[in-house]
Amino acid sequence: MGVLLNLIYIIAGFVLLIKGADFLVTGASSLAKKLHISELAIGLTIVAMGTSAPELVVNIYSSYQGLSDVVFGNIIGSNIFNLFLILGVAGLIYPLYVQRNTVYIEIPFSMVITLVLIFLLNDATFWGGKHNGLSWIDGSILLGLFVLFLLYVFRSMRKSGDMGEVDEMEVYSNSYTAVILMGGVIGLAAGGVLIVENAVTVARAFSVSEKLIGLTLLAAGTSLPELATTAVAAFQKKSDIAVGNVIGSNIFNILLVLGVSSLVSEMEYNTVLNTDLWLVVGGTVLLLLFNFTFNRFRLDRYEAGLYLLGFFTYMFFLFYREQEILF
Repeated sequence: MGVLLNLIYIIAGFVLLIKGADFLVTGASSLAKKLHISELAIGLTIVAMGTSAPELVVNIYSSYQGLSDVVFGNIIGSNIFNLFLILGVAGLIYPLYVQRNTVYIEIPFSMVITLVLIFLLNDATFWGGKHNGLSWIDGSILLGLFVLFLLYVFRSMRKSGDMGEVDEMEVYSNSYTAVILMGGVIGLAAGGVLIVENAVTVARAFSVSEKLIGLTLLAAGTSLPELATTAVAAFQKKSDIAVGNVIGSNIFNILLVLGVSSLVSEMEYNTVLNTDLWLVVGGTVLLLLFNFTFNRFRLDRYEAGLYLLGFFTYMFFLFYREQEILF
């Protein structure tokens, strides 16, 4: 009964986390419009970061609690879910067309920052350090790259005249805006605490590692906003939004979420996760190659099927690896 209660708390935590992110984006967007902040700025900051809020909150709390395996497992797992599961599902719904900028700049940038992360984490291997991990200096490098990425997006959107998808955004009264902002913050905070505390309890009850919980349960739950956004975009045949959302989320997860988490507390890194990180690199390279196969600048259904096959193979590998570690 105890574990079942923990699972109920985890589900409740995810509901609070996702609704909290939704309230925060809605309230902050309304406030920004009241302050006459441009739709472009809102789209680049508040709306874009909204889908990364669950990962950010879960990881800040996990970092504060010293749960490094949860932090890294959540981010690496989320990026794998984004590439292999979400693109796989969306691509099966409708073939995904990809913008040239995404192919030539954003996908390669996502690949490069994942390689940068590998070099920053493996201090003993590459830099002769005594421990592997992410220091505040490493986090500052990631946040610096994040600022550069935002500047690039801002410049490219202003050049194209794309002001983002916030045209129908409502502006609420001051009191209602304050209420939903406060509700968003409380929802995110409460959801994050519920999820991390109970997920760790479940992991220990079943004698599985916090790393595996981060790579599976937490990664799946915190990727729900990306899954919903991408699936809806695919149904509406807005494939540039679908692919852009996934790549943008992966970039935000590495640069913003891990960057901020490392400033909260320096984190030790388990090199077992290198295999999973290289899978993120491989999945990103695969996405780049798929755009130059039979149909250029498009992810076809059979390619999406390969992603899904890769995802289920990875899930099998994860549990096999866990058994090897335990026994």
